[in-house]
Amino acid sequence: MAYLDHTADTYDAENAEILDELVAASRKEYQIPSATFDNYRVKRGLREPDGTGVMAGVTRICNAHGYIIDEGERTPVDGRLYYRGYRMSDLCENFVKENRFGFAECCYLLFFGHLPTAPQLERFTTLLDRYARLPARFDEDILMKAPSPSIMNKMATGVLSLYAYDDNPDETSLSNMIRQSMQLVARLPVIAAHTYAVYRNVYGGHSLNLHNPKDGLATAENFLRMLRPDKQYTEEEARLLDLCLVIHAEHGGGNNSSFACRVLSSSGTDTYSAIGAAIGSLKGPRHGGANLKVQEMFDCIKENVRDPKDDEEMMNYLSMILRGEANDHTGLIYGMGHAIYTKSDPRAVMLKKHARKLAEKKGYGDDFALLESIERLTPEVFRRYKGTNKEMCANVDLYSGLIYRMLNIPTCMYTPLFAIARVSGWCAHRIEEYTTAKKIIRPAYKCITERQEYIPLNERT
Repeated sequence: MAYLDHTADTYDAENAEILDELVAASRKEYQIPSATFDNYRVKRGLREPDGTGVMAGVTRICNAHGYIIDEGERTPVDGRLYYRGYRMSDLCENFVKENRFGFAECCYLLFFGHLPTAPQLERFTTLLDRYARLPARFDEDILMKAPSPSIMNKMATGVLSLYAYDDNPDETSLSNMIRQSMQLVARLPVIAAHTYAVYRNVYGGHSLNLHNPKDGLATAENFLRMLRPDKQYTEEEARLLDLCLVIHAEHGGGNNSSFACRVLSSSGTDTYSAIGAAIGSLKGPRHGGANLKVQEMFDCIKENVRDPKDDEEMMNYLSMILRGEANDHTGLIYGMGHAIYTKSDPRAVMLKKHARKLAEKKGYGDDFALLESIERLTPEVFRRYKGTNKEMCANVDLYSGLIYRMLNIPTCMYTPLFAIARVSGWCAHRIEEYTTAKKIIRPAYKCITERQEYIPLNERT
């Protein structure tokens, strides 16, 4: 493998040889026996042995409820998700009932702790419209230079670069952090859409189309308008995407990206650094990037299972995935199981409910049925091949990918859309961490390396 050397490409082979030698010499230094974690009672992943999370903080923002502790035992219950005390599903159902776009209202709730009145919501959305425009020459100087094959990485770069365009980037007063948070909520969809336009131009050879946001449109409408070269979208598409944004907006302080944001915020750093770190976390395939993994697995199943309606054939292939013999050979069935939810993930329930009609309308009925088969059969596959009766449910990633595909959203934009929604929750957690906890997050690590005596360079072998 050749390694990129910006100073002298002719040295690639030699560089690779040197690097391989260095890596071979150090490989054993990155091996820790699994038993060591148990010996020192390490809570790997900050999880207790029964799967419950280590208590790391207190929050008013969100509660993800998926089990109860009954006489010391973790007991599964139907999942519930609360934003500032309001059930997420109730918010979604009422936005649909009232025929309104709800994401801006959801952001208001997360930032200010209560549902807005009509005048309050109007003033809030007016500010979002005004904040949505990117700074002068931001596209040319930041997004178009050094294009990246990763939309998420370029979004993080864009967020970090906004620091340089902020006249007051480091002040941590409540009003300044709220102002920065609202600007990020308004600008991240624009950064994502423009980054995709550059990606499409550089890596796909398509014409470069940069569309600015339009005042008075909801975030979902503006995103679809900016994403598509012809700026066309349907009301039905925008409504479903808005629902996805509300569902993905927040999930408690313990999820990896929100916790990363809180860790950085606890150090006293600026808003842009904290949110940039959260984007980097969300990109990971064990977190937000899992929706891409679900889609890859879905395509793999369609290609290799002759009759997806045959339960035995499906179970046999799912068992091959579980044994690491199929798909990406990790042994993971993506989209199934969750660290908190046991009987049901309320986000998956909501997406499934509102996506079914569109799937039938757009000719994705068989694909939807395939996802339902994965959801229905995976627990039995685990029981049969793993010997476990652990309660398991579909998580939000199982259905979100198909919804985005039905909305004609490119695969590379699945996780960026997650970030566009979740930035509201990240910002709320950043503000709460900075203003209430007032102590840097610094857990302990047990060092197991033996002590060494220094050896002069010319005496080392």
